[in-house]
Amino acid sequence: MRSPDTHIDTRRVKRLIVTADDFGLSVPVNEAVEHAHCKGVLSAASLMIGAPAAEDAVERARKLPSLGVGLHLTLLNGRPVLSPDQIPGLIGPNGRFFTDPLRFGLALYVSPELQRQANAEIEAQFERFAAMGLKLDHVNAHRHFHLHPVVFKSIMEIAPRFGRPPVRTPFEPFIPSFKAGRSRALRRMLSSAFYFAQTRRMRRFLQEAQIPSNDNLFGLNDSGALTERLLLGFLDNLPDGTTEIYCHPATRSWEGADNLPSSYRPESELAALLSPVVKNAIEGHGLWPLSFWAAVSSVDKEHQRE
Repeated sequence: MRSPDTHIDTRRVKRLIVTADDFGLSVPVNEAVEHAHCKGVLSAASLMIGAPAAEDAVERARKLPSLGVGLHLTLLNGRPVLSPDQIPGLIGPNGRFFTDPLRFGLALYVSPELQRQANAEIEAQFERFAAMGLKLDHVNAHRHFHLHPVVFKSIMEIAPRFGRPPVRTPFEPFIPSFKAGRSRALRRMLSSAFYFAQTRRMRRFLQEAQIPSNDNLFGLNDSGALTERLLLGFLDNLPDGTTEIYCHPATRSWEGADNLPSSYRPESELAALLSPVVKNAIEGHGLWPLSFWAAVSSVDKEHQRE
Protein backbone atom coordinates (compact mmCIF):
# COMPACT_ATOMS: atom_id res chain seq x y z
CA MET A 1 0.00 0.00 0.00
CA ARG A 2 1.55 3.27 -1.08
CA SER A 3 0.70 6.67 0.28
CA PRO A 4 0.39 9.65 -2.05
CA ASP A 5 2.69 12.63 -1.70
CA THR A 6 0.67 15.23 0.18
CA HIS A 7 1.48 18.53 1.83
CA ILE A 8 1.02 18.45 5.62
CA ASP A 9 -0.51 21.45 7.38
CA THR A 10 1.58 21.68 10.52
CA ARG A 11 -0.92 23.83 12.38
CA ARG A 12 -3.92 21.52 12.60
CA VAL A 13 -2.79 18.14 11.40
CA LYS A 14 -4.90 15.02 11.26
CA ARG A 15 -3.13 11.68 11.13
CA LEU A 16 -4.91 8.37 10.63
CA ILE A 17 -3.97 4.82 11.62
CA VAL A 18 -6.23 1.92 10.60
CA THR A 19 -5.45 -1.20 12.61
CA ALA A 20 -6.66 -4.80 12.61
CA ASP A 21 -6.51 -6.49 16.00
CA ASP A 22 -6.09 -10.24 16.60
CA PHE A 23 -3.58 -10.77 13.78
CA GLY A 24 -2.46 -14.38 14.12
CA LEU A 25 -5.69 -15.59 15.68
CA SER A 26 -6.60 -17.63 12.59
CA VAL A 27 -5.80 -17.95 8.91
CA PRO A 28 -9.04 -16.12 7.93
CA VAL A 29 -7.93 -13.16 10.05
CA ASN A 30 -4.45 -13.24 8.52
CA GLU A 31 -5.90 -13.40 5.01
CA ALA A 32 -8.06 -10.39 5.75
CA VAL A 33 -5.12 -8.38 7.07
CA GLU A 34 -3.08 -9.13 3.96
CA HIS A 35 -5.95 -8.30 1.57
CA ALA A 36 -6.95 -5.14 3.41
CA HIS A 37 -3.40 -3.83 3.44
CA CYS A 38 -2.54 -4.68 -0.16
CA LYS A 39 -5.87 -3.67 -1.70
CA GLY A 40 -7.54 -1.52 0.93
CA VAL A 41 -6.85 1.05 3.63
CA LEU A 42 -5.44 -1.07 6.47
CA SER A 43 -2.10 0.31 7.68
CA ALA A 44 -1.33 -1.67 10.84
CA ALA A 45 -2.06 -4.97 12.58
CA SER A 46 -1.70 -6.08 16.20
CA LEU A 47 -0.20 -9.56 16.47
CA MET A 48 -1.24 -12.12 19.08
CA ILE A 49 2.17 -13.76 19.26
CA GLY A 50 0.93 -16.89 21.07
CA ALA A 51 -2.15 -17.47 18.91
CA PRO A 52 -2.63 -20.56 16.70
CA ALA A 53 -1.87 -18.83 13.39
CA ALA A 54 0.87 -16.49 14.63
CA GLU A 55 3.59 -18.09 12.48
CA ASP A 56 1.40 -17.73 9.39
CA ALA A 57 0.83 -14.07 10.31
CA VAL A 58 4.57 -13.46 10.66
CA GLU A 59 5.28 -15.03 7.28
CA ARG A 60 2.71 -12.75 5.64
CA ALA A 61 4.00 -9.70 7.52
CA ARG A 62 7.56 -10.30 6.30
CA LYS A 63 6.27 -9.83 2.75
CA LEU A 64 4.46 -6.59 3.69
CA PRO A 65 7.16 -4.14 4.83
CA SER A 66 4.76 -1.18 4.79
CA LEU A 67 2.40 -2.88 7.27
CA GLY A 68 2.98 -1.69 10.83
CA VAL A 69 2.91 -4.83 12.98
CA GLY A 70 2.55 -4.38 16.73
CA LEU A 71 2.25 -6.62 19.75
CA HIS A 72 -1.27 -7.46 20.92
CA LEU A 73 -0.42 -8.57 24.46
CA THR A 74 -2.74 -11.36 25.56
CA LEU A 75 -3.57 -12.22 29.17
CA LEU A 76 -7.26 -12.94 28.61
CA ASN A 77 -9.13 -15.19 26.16
CA GLY A 78 -6.10 -16.75 24.58
CA ARG A 79 -3.05 -18.94 24.82
CA PRO A 80 0.18 -18.17 26.70
CA VAL A 81 3.70 -18.17 25.37
CA LEU A 82 5.21 -19.63 28.54
CA SER A 83 4.58 -23.22 29.63
CA PRO A 84 1.75 -23.89 32.12
CA ASP A 85 4.16 -24.77 34.94
CA GLN A 86 5.68 -21.27 34.69
CA ILE A 87 2.37 -19.41 34.97
CA PRO A 88 -0.09 -21.73 36.77
CA GLY A 89 -2.05 -18.84 38.25
CA LEU A 90 -2.78 -17.22 34.88
CA ILE A 91 -4.46 -20.18 33.19
CA GLY A 92 -7.30 -22.59 33.74
CA PRO A 93 -7.37 -26.40 33.46
CA ASN A 94 -7.65 -26.07 29.68
CA GLY A 95 -4.29 -24.31 29.49
CA ARG A 96 -5.86 -21.04 28.35
CA PHE A 97 -6.05 -17.63 29.97
CA PHE A 98 -9.20 -16.79 31.93
CA THR A 99 -12.10 -14.98 30.27
CA ASP A 100 -13.47 -12.75 33.06
CA PRO A 101 -11.50 -9.46 33.07
CA LEU A 102 -13.05 -8.21 36.31
CA ARG A 103 -12.36 -11.31 38.39
CA PHE A 104 -8.90 -11.86 36.96
CA GLY A 105 -8.10 -8.15 37.10
CA LEU A 106 -8.90 -7.99 40.80
CA ALA A 107 -6.88 -11.10 41.57
CA LEU A 108 -3.95 -9.71 39.61
CA TYR A 109 -4.12 -6.41 41.47
CA VAL A 110 -3.87 -7.98 44.95
CA SER A 111 -1.58 -10.96 44.35
CA PRO A 112 2.21 -10.42 44.12
CA GLU A 113 2.62 -13.98 42.81
CA LEU A 114 0.16 -13.41 39.97
CA GLN A 115 1.94 -10.14 39.20
CA ARG A 116 5.25 -11.96 38.96
CA GLN A 117 3.76 -14.52 36.58
CA ALA A 118 2.06 -11.83 34.48
CA ASN A 119 5.29 -9.87 34.18
CA ALA A 120 7.09 -13.02 33.05
CA GLU A 121 4.43 -13.75 30.42
CA ILE A 122 4.41 -10.18 29.14
CA GLU A 123 8.20 -10.15 28.81
CA ALA A 124 8.07 -13.52 27.04
CA GLN A 125 5.58 -12.13 24.52
CA PHE A 126 7.85 -9.14 23.85
CA GLU A 127 10.80 -11.48 23.38
CA ARG A 128 8.89 -13.87 21.12
CA PHE A 129 7.87 -10.93 18.93
CA ALA A 130 11.48 -9.67 18.76
CA ALA A 131 12.69 -13.13 17.79
CA MET A 132 10.46 -12.98 14.69
CA GLY A 133 12.61 -10.19 13.25
CA LEU A 134 9.74 -7.74 12.74
CA LYS A 135 9.97 -4.08 13.68
CA LEU A 136 7.74 -3.46 16.70
CA ASP A 137 5.32 -0.80 15.44
CA HIS A 138 3.17 -0.47 18.55
CA VAL A 139 1.90 -2.20 21.69
CA ASN A 140 -1.61 -2.74 23.01
CA ALA A 141 -3.47 -5.55 24.74
CA HIS A 142 -6.35 -7.87 23.98
CA ARG A 143 -9.57 -6.38 25.41
CA HIS A 144 -7.55 -3.24 26.26
CA PHE A 145 -6.19 -5.01 29.32
CA HIS A 146 -3.10 -2.80 29.24
CA LEU A 147 -5.29 -0.32 31.16
CA HIS A 148 -4.81 -2.57 34.18
CA PRO A 149 -2.19 -0.86 36.39
CA VAL A 150 -0.11 -4.03 36.77
CA VAL A 151 -0.02 -4.67 33.03
CA PHE A 152 0.65 -1.03 32.18
CA LYS A 153 3.49 -0.87 34.71
CA SER A 154 5.02 -3.96 33.17
CA ILE A 155 4.82 -2.44 29.69
CA MET A 156 6.44 0.76 30.92
CA GLU A 157 9.34 -1.25 32.37
CA ILE A 158 9.80 -3.59 29.41
CA ALA A 159 9.03 -1.42 26.36
CA PRO A 160 12.18 0.77 26.58
CA ARG A 161 14.30 -2.34 26.03
CA PHE A 162 12.44 -2.94 22.75
CA GLY A 163 12.74 0.51 21.19
CA ARG A 164 10.02 2.44 23.07
CA PRO A 165 7.21 1.48 20.65
CA PRO A 166 4.04 3.59 20.67
CA VAL A 167 1.35 2.38 23.09
CA ARG A 168 -2.35 2.54 22.26
CA THR A 169 -4.43 4.92 24.38
CA PRO A 170 -8.03 3.60 24.27
CA PHE A 171 -10.10 6.77 24.39
CA GLU A 172 -13.04 7.41 22.04
CA PRO A 173 -14.32 11.02 22.25
CA PHE A 174 -18.08 11.22 22.67
CA ILE A 175 -19.16 13.91 20.21
CA PRO A 176 -17.40 12.61 17.08
CA SER A 177 -18.30 9.05 18.06
CA PHE A 178 -22.00 9.91 18.31
CA LYS A 179 -21.98 11.99 15.12
CA ALA A 180 -20.45 9.05 13.29
CA GLY A 181 -22.67 6.32 14.72
CA ARG A 182 -25.90 8.23 15.43
CA SER A 183 -26.83 5.52 17.92
CA ARG A 184 -26.55 4.57 21.61
CA ALA A 185 -25.85 8.10 22.81
CA LEU A 186 -25.89 7.21 26.51
CA ARG A 187 -23.56 4.24 26.04
CA ARG A 188 -21.13 6.33 24.02
CA MET A 189 -21.17 9.12 26.57
CA LEU A 190 -20.60 6.79 29.54
CA SER A 191 -17.88 4.93 27.66
CA SER A 192 -16.13 8.18 26.81
CA ALA A 193 -16.24 9.33 30.44
CA PHE A 194 -14.97 5.96 31.71
CA TYR A 195 -12.05 5.71 29.30
CA PHE A 196 -11.14 9.38 29.73
CA ALA A 197 -10.75 8.77 33.45
CA GLN A 198 -8.84 5.52 32.86
CA THR A 199 -6.40 7.00 30.36
CA ARG A 200 -5.48 10.29 32.07
CA ARG A 201 -2.83 8.62 34.21
CA MET A 202 -1.69 6.52 31.27
CA ARG A 203 -1.09 9.58 29.09
CA ARG A 204 0.90 11.31 31.81
CA PHE A 205 3.22 8.36 32.38
CA LEU A 206 3.69 7.79 28.65
CA GLN A 207 4.65 11.42 28.14
CA GLU A 208 7.10 11.33 31.05
CA ALA A 209 8.70 8.19 29.63
CA GLN A 210 8.77 9.71 26.12
CA ILE A 211 6.72 6.83 24.75
CA PRO A 212 4.40 8.05 21.97
CA SER A 213 0.71 7.26 21.68
CA ASN A 214 -2.40 8.08 19.70
CA ASP A 215 -4.70 10.94 20.69
CA ASN A 216 -8.02 9.24 19.94
CA LEU A 217 -9.35 5.78 19.14
CA PHE A 218 -12.48 4.76 17.26
CA GLY A 219 -14.01 1.29 17.46
CA LEU A 220 -14.48 0.98 21.22
CA ASN A 221 -18.25 1.34 21.02
CA ASP A 222 -18.67 -0.58 17.78
CA SER A 223 -16.28 -3.49 18.19
CA GLY A 224 -16.87 -6.07 15.49
CA ALA A 225 -19.26 -3.81 13.57
CA LEU A 226 -17.08 -1.40 11.64
CA THR A 227 -19.28 -1.19 8.56
CA GLU A 228 -18.63 1.03 5.57
CA ARG A 229 -21.24 3.54 6.78
CA LEU A 230 -19.67 3.76 10.23
CA LEU A 231 -16.14 4.03 8.88
CA LEU A 232 -17.21 6.88 6.62
CA GLY A 233 -18.83 8.55 9.64
CA PHE A 234 -15.59 8.33 11.62
CA LEU A 235 -13.67 9.84 8.72
CA ASP A 236 -16.13 12.73 8.46
CA ASN A 237 -15.73 13.47 12.18
CA LEU A 238 -12.02 12.81 12.63
CA PRO A 239 -10.51 15.05 15.35
CA ASP A 240 -7.19 16.82 15.01
CA GLY A 241 -4.16 14.83 16.08
CA THR A 242 -3.39 11.13 15.66
CA THR A 243 -6.49 8.95 15.50
CA GLU A 244 -6.50 5.16 15.37
CA ILE A 245 -9.47 3.26 13.99
CA TYR A 246 -9.30 -0.42 14.91
CA CYS A 247 -11.30 -3.39 13.67
CA HIS A 248 -11.47 -7.20 13.53
CA PRO A 249 -11.68 -8.30 9.87
CA ALA A 250 -11.66 -11.88 8.59
CA THR A 251 -12.33 -13.54 5.25
CA ARG A 252 -14.75 -16.08 6.77
CA SER A 253 -15.89 -17.53 10.07
CA TRP A 254 -14.33 -20.56 11.74
CA GLU A 255 -14.97 -22.93 14.61
CA GLY A 256 -13.03 -23.49 17.80
CA ALA A 257 -12.07 -21.84 21.06
CA ASP A 258 -10.28 -19.01 19.26
CA ASN A 259 -13.18 -17.88 17.10
CA LEU A 260 -14.52 -14.33 17.27
CA PRO A 261 -17.66 -13.44 19.28
CA SER A 262 -20.86 -14.42 17.49
CA SER A 263 -21.98 -10.77 17.41
CA TYR A 264 -18.97 -9.72 15.31
CA ARG A 265 -19.26 -9.12 11.56
CA PRO A 266 -15.67 -9.67 10.40
CA GLU A 267 -16.53 -10.11 6.71
CA SER A 268 -18.43 -6.80 6.70
CA GLU A 269 -15.45 -5.14 8.35
CA LEU A 270 -13.16 -6.50 5.65
CA ALA A 271 -15.55 -5.20 2.99
CA ALA A 272 -15.40 -1.74 4.57
CA LEU A 273 -11.59 -1.77 4.52
CA LEU A 274 -11.62 -2.76 0.84
CA SER A 275 -14.34 -0.29 -0.15
CA PRO A 276 -13.38 2.15 -2.95
CA VAL A 277 -15.83 4.62 -1.38
CA VAL A 278 -13.85 4.56 1.87
CA LYS A 279 -10.54 4.92 0.03
CA ASN A 280 -11.85 7.90 -1.93
CA ALA A 281 -13.21 9.47 1.26
CA ILE A 282 -9.83 9.17 2.98
CA GLU A 283 -8.04 10.74 0.04
CA GLY A 284 -10.74 13.41 -0.16
CA HIS A 285 -9.88 14.42 3.40
CA GLY A 286 -6.23 14.74 2.39
CA LEU A 287 -5.24 11.71 4.45
CA TRP A 288 -3.69 8.30 4.03
CA PRO A 289 -3.51 5.61 6.73
CA LEU A 290 -0.13 5.33 8.42
CA SER A 291 1.58 2.85 10.69
CA PHE A 292 2.06 3.98 14.28
CA TRP A 293 5.74 4.71 13.76
CA ALA A 294 5.04 6.65 10.55
CA ALA A 295 2.42 8.72 12.35
CA VAL A 296 4.80 9.40 15.22
CA SER A 297 7.61 10.29 12.82
CA SER A 298 5.38 12.79 11.04
CA VAL A 299 4.63 14.46 14.38
CA ASP A 300 8.36 14.76 15.11
CA LYS A 301 9.02 16.28 11.69
CA GLU A 302 6.21 18.80 12.19
CA HIS A 303 7.67 19.84 15.53
CA GLN A 304 11.11 20.24 13.96
CA ARG A 305 9.70 22.50 11.22
CA GLU A 306 7.91 24.58 13.83
